[in-house]
Amino acid sequence: MNIPATDLMTALRSGHSTSPRLTWYGPDAERVELSGRVLDNWVAKTSNLLQDDLDAEPGMRLRLDLPAHWKSIIWALAAWQLGMEVVLDDNGADLLATDDPAQAGEGFDAVVAVPLPALAMRWPGDLPSGVIDYAAEVRSHGDVFMAHNDPDPGHPAVRSSSGAAVRHAELLDSFAAGHESGTRLLVRASDGLEAALANALGAWKNDGSVVLVHGDVELTDKLLAAERVHGD
Repeated sequence: MNIPATDLMTALRSGHSTSPRLTWYGPDAERVELSGRVLDNWVAKTSNLLQDDLDAEPGMRLRLDLPAHWKSIIWALAAWQLGMEVVLDDNGADLLATDDPAQAGEGFDAVVAVPLPALAMRWPGDLPSGVIDYAAEVRSHGDVFMAHNDPDPGHPAVRSSSGAAVRHAELLDSFAAGHESGTRLLVRASDGLEAALANALGAWKNDGSVVLVHGDVELTDKLLAAERVHGD
Protein backbone atom coordinates (compact mmCIF):
# COMPACT_ATOMS: atom_id res chain seq x y z
CA MET A 1 0.00 0.00 0.00
CA ASN A 2 1.48 3.30 -1.07
CA ILE A 3 1.63 6.34 1.18
CA PRO A 4 1.88 9.94 -0.09
CA ALA A 5 5.66 10.08 0.38
CA THR A 6 6.08 6.99 -1.80
CA ASP A 7 3.92 8.50 -4.53
CA LEU A 8 5.87 11.75 -4.24
CA MET A 9 9.21 9.99 -4.76
CA THR A 10 7.76 8.18 -7.79
CA ALA A 11 6.75 11.53 -9.26
CA LEU A 12 10.15 13.11 -8.58
CA ARG A 13 12.05 10.28 -10.26
CA SER A 14 9.76 10.04 -13.31
CA GLY A 15 8.48 13.52 -14.17
CA HIS A 16 11.20 15.94 -15.37
CA SER A 17 13.67 13.74 -13.49
CA THR A 18 16.75 15.65 -14.69
CA SER A 19 15.40 19.06 -13.65
CA PRO A 20 16.56 20.65 -10.38
CA ARG A 21 14.29 19.79 -7.46
CA LEU A 22 16.39 20.79 -4.47
CA THR A 23 19.18 23.37 -4.54
CA TRP A 24 21.19 24.18 -1.42
CA TYR A 25 23.29 27.25 -0.70
CA GLY A 26 25.50 26.82 2.34
CA PRO A 27 28.47 28.49 4.05
CA ASP A 28 31.84 28.79 2.29
CA ALA A 29 30.24 29.14 -1.15
CA GLU A 30 28.75 25.64 -0.98
CA ARG A 31 26.12 24.93 -3.63
CA VAL A 32 24.46 21.54 -4.11
CA GLU A 33 21.88 20.88 -6.80
CA LEU A 34 19.83 17.68 -6.81
CA SER A 35 17.69 16.68 -9.77
CA GLY A 36 14.62 14.55 -9.18
CA ARG A 37 16.59 11.41 -10.04
CA VAL A 38 19.55 12.28 -7.82
CA LEU A 39 17.25 13.28 -4.97
CA ASP A 40 15.48 9.94 -5.30
CA ASN A 41 18.84 8.10 -5.28
CA TRP A 42 19.88 9.78 -2.04
CA VAL A 43 16.51 8.99 -0.46
CA ALA A 44 16.69 5.38 -1.63
CA LYS A 45 20.21 4.91 -0.26
CA THR A 46 19.18 6.41 3.09
CA SER A 47 16.02 4.30 3.20
CA ASN A 48 18.09 1.19 2.53
CA LEU A 49 20.53 2.14 5.30
CA LEU A 50 17.61 2.57 7.70
CA GLN A 51 15.96 -0.69 6.71
CA ASP A 52 18.99 -2.95 6.23
CA ASP A 53 21.45 -1.66 8.84
CA LEU A 54 19.13 -0.24 11.51
CA ASP A 55 16.13 -2.60 11.16
CA ALA A 56 13.80 0.34 10.67
CA GLU A 57 10.21 -0.49 9.81
CA PRO A 58 6.80 1.19 9.61
CA GLY A 59 5.67 2.81 12.83
CA MET A 60 9.16 3.34 14.27
CA ARG A 61 10.15 6.84 15.32
CA LEU A 62 13.14 8.78 13.97
CA ARG A 63 14.34 11.88 15.81
CA LEU A 64 15.92 14.43 13.47
CA ASP A 65 18.33 16.49 15.54
CA LEU A 66 19.47 18.41 12.48
CA PRO A 67 19.15 21.96 11.14
CA ALA A 68 17.28 22.79 7.96
CA HIS A 69 19.67 21.37 5.34
CA TRP A 70 19.47 19.29 2.20
CA LYS A 71 20.64 16.19 4.10
CA SER A 72 17.97 16.57 6.79
CA ILE A 73 15.32 16.73 4.05
CA ILE A 74 16.77 13.51 2.58
CA TRP A 75 16.44 11.86 5.99
CA ALA A 76 12.83 12.92 6.42
CA LEU A 77 11.86 11.66 2.96
CA ALA A 78 13.62 8.35 3.61
CA ALA A 79 11.81 7.89 6.91
CA TRP A 80 8.44 8.70 5.34
CA GLN A 81 9.11 6.29 2.47
CA LEU A 82 9.55 3.57 5.09
CA GLY A 83 6.37 4.57 6.90
CA MET A 84 8.23 5.90 9.94
CA GLU A 85 7.37 8.86 12.15
CA VAL A 86 9.70 11.86 12.00
CA VAL A 87 10.08 13.46 15.43
CA LEU A 88 11.07 17.13 15.50
CA ASP A 89 10.72 17.72 19.23
CA ASP A 90 12.55 16.24 22.21
CA ASN A 91 10.14 13.37 22.79
CA GLY A 92 11.42 9.81 22.70
CA ALA A 93 12.28 7.99 19.50
CA ASP A 94 13.75 4.68 18.37
CA LEU A 95 16.51 6.13 16.20
CA LEU A 96 18.44 9.40 16.19
CA ALA A 97 20.07 11.24 13.28
CA THR A 98 22.22 14.11 14.53
CA ASP A 99 25.02 16.49 13.53
CA ASP A 100 26.19 16.57 17.16
CA PRO A 101 26.66 12.94 18.26
CA ALA A 102 28.74 13.94 21.28
CA GLN A 103 25.60 15.46 22.79
CA ALA A 104 23.28 12.56 21.92
CA GLY A 105 21.26 11.37 24.84
CA GLU A 106 20.52 7.78 25.79
CA GLY A 107 17.53 5.61 25.03
CA PHE A 108 17.94 5.25 21.26
CA ASP A 109 18.30 1.89 19.53
CA ALA A 110 20.86 3.51 17.21
CA VAL A 111 22.50 6.90 16.69
CA VAL A 112 23.64 8.11 13.26
CA ALA A 113 26.13 10.96 12.89
CA VAL A 114 25.35 13.14 9.87
CA PRO A 115 28.22 15.42 8.76
CA LEU A 116 26.75 18.41 6.96
CA PRO A 117 29.49 19.43 4.46
CA ALA A 118 28.52 18.21 1.01
CA LEU A 119 31.88 16.60 0.21
CA ALA A 120 32.32 14.84 3.57
CA MET A 121 33.20 11.19 2.95
CA ARG A 122 33.24 10.38 6.67
CA TRP A 123 32.72 12.04 10.05
CA PRO A 124 35.58 14.49 10.76
CA GLY A 125 37.18 12.99 13.86
CA ASP A 126 36.36 10.26 16.31
CA LEU A 127 32.81 9.12 17.01
CA PRO A 128 31.42 7.82 20.29
CA SER A 129 31.32 4.04 20.50
CA GLY A 130 28.46 2.51 18.53
CA VAL A 131 27.57 5.67 16.59
CA ILE A 132 27.11 5.07 12.84
CA ASP A 133 28.88 7.34 10.34
CA TYR A 134 26.24 8.28 7.73
CA ALA A 135 28.69 9.66 5.18
CA ALA A 136 30.88 6.57 5.32
CA GLU A 137 28.02 4.07 5.13
CA VAL A 138 25.29 5.51 2.90
CA ARG A 139 27.09 5.33 -0.45
CA SER A 140 27.40 1.53 -0.29
CA HIS A 141 23.61 1.13 -0.32
CA GLY A 142 21.48 0.63 -3.41
CA ASP A 143 19.94 3.37 -5.52
CA VAL A 144 16.55 1.60 -5.55
CA PHE A 145 14.45 1.04 -2.44
CA MET A 146 12.07 -1.90 -1.94
CA ALA A 147 10.22 -1.89 1.36
CA HIS A 148 10.18 -5.14 3.35
CA ASN A 149 6.88 -4.16 4.98
CA ASP A 150 3.92 -2.14 3.75
CA PRO A 151 3.61 1.22 5.50
CA ASP A 152 0.35 2.14 7.20
CA PRO A 153 -1.25 5.42 6.04
CA GLY A 154 -2.87 5.67 9.46
CA HIS A 155 0.43 5.79 11.33
CA PRO A 156 1.85 9.18 12.38
CA ALA A 157 4.25 10.64 9.79
CA VAL A 158 5.56 13.66 11.63
CA ARG A 159 5.43 15.07 15.13
CA SER A 160 5.99 18.78 15.05
CA SER A 161 7.84 20.94 17.53
CA SER A 162 4.46 21.69 19.14
CA GLY A 163 3.90 17.98 19.73
CA ALA A 164 1.06 17.67 17.21
CA ALA A 165 1.08 14.53 15.03
CA VAL A 166 0.11 14.27 11.34
CA ARG A 167 -0.69 10.89 9.78
CA HIS A 168 0.95 9.65 6.59
CA ALA A 169 -2.37 9.83 4.75
CA GLU A 170 -2.56 13.55 5.55
CA LEU A 171 1.08 14.48 5.03
CA LEU A 172 0.69 16.27 1.70
CA ASP A 173 -2.58 17.91 2.72
CA SER A 174 -2.30 18.85 6.39
CA PHE A 175 1.47 19.27 6.79
CA ALA A 176 2.66 20.47 3.38
CA ALA A 177 2.43 24.21 2.80
CA GLY A 178 0.29 25.51 -0.03
CA HIS A 179 2.19 26.72 -3.10
CA GLU A 180 1.41 27.42 -6.73
CA SER A 181 2.02 24.81 -9.41
CA GLY A 182 5.55 24.76 -10.79
CA THR A 183 6.90 27.24 -8.25
CA ARG A 184 10.65 27.78 -7.82
CA LEU A 185 10.48 28.33 -4.08
CA LEU A 186 12.99 30.16 -1.92
CA VAL A 187 13.17 28.58 1.55
CA ARG A 188 15.25 30.13 4.32
CA ALA A 189 17.01 27.58 6.50
CA SER A 190 16.86 30.05 9.39
CA ASP A 191 13.10 29.42 9.60
CA GLY A 192 13.83 25.92 10.89
CA LEU A 193 13.58 22.31 9.75
CA GLU A 194 9.83 21.99 10.20
CA ALA A 195 9.15 24.96 7.93
CA ALA A 196 11.67 23.72 5.36
CA LEU A 197 10.01 20.30 5.21
CA ALA A 198 6.50 21.72 4.95
CA ASN A 199 7.51 24.14 2.20
CA ALA A 200 9.49 21.54 0.24
CA LEU A 201 6.60 19.08 0.29
CA GLY A 202 4.22 21.83 -0.77
CA ALA A 203 6.40 22.78 -3.72
CA TRP A 204 7.08 19.22 -4.86
CA LYS A 205 3.49 18.01 -4.69
CA ASN A 206 2.69 20.74 -7.23
CA ASP A 207 5.62 19.88 -9.53
CA GLY A 208 7.80 22.69 -8.19
CA SER A 209 11.35 22.95 -6.88
CA VAL A 210 13.12 24.37 -3.84
CA VAL A 211 16.11 26.63 -3.24
CA LEU A 212 17.13 26.21 0.40
CA VAL A 213 19.49 28.92 1.66
CA HIS A 214 21.57 28.90 4.85
CA GLY A 215 21.18 31.92 7.11
CA ASP A 216 24.80 33.01 6.56
CA VAL A 217 24.32 33.27 2.79
CA GLU A 218 23.45 36.72 1.47
CA LEU A 219 20.41 36.72 -0.78
CA THR A 220 21.86 38.91 -3.50
CA ASP A 221 19.98 39.97 -6.62
CA LYS A 222 22.49 37.91 -8.60
CA LEU A 223 21.66 34.73 -6.65
CA LEU A 224 17.90 35.28 -6.91
CA ALA A 225 18.13 35.95 -10.64
CA ALA A 226 20.39 32.94 -11.27
CA GLU A 227 17.98 30.63 -9.46
CA ARG A 228 14.87 32.35 -10.85
CA VAL A 229 13.34 32.83 -7.44
CA HIS A 230 12.01 35.94 -5.77
CA GLY A 231 12.96 37.17 -2.29
CA ASP A 232 10.32 38.12 0.24
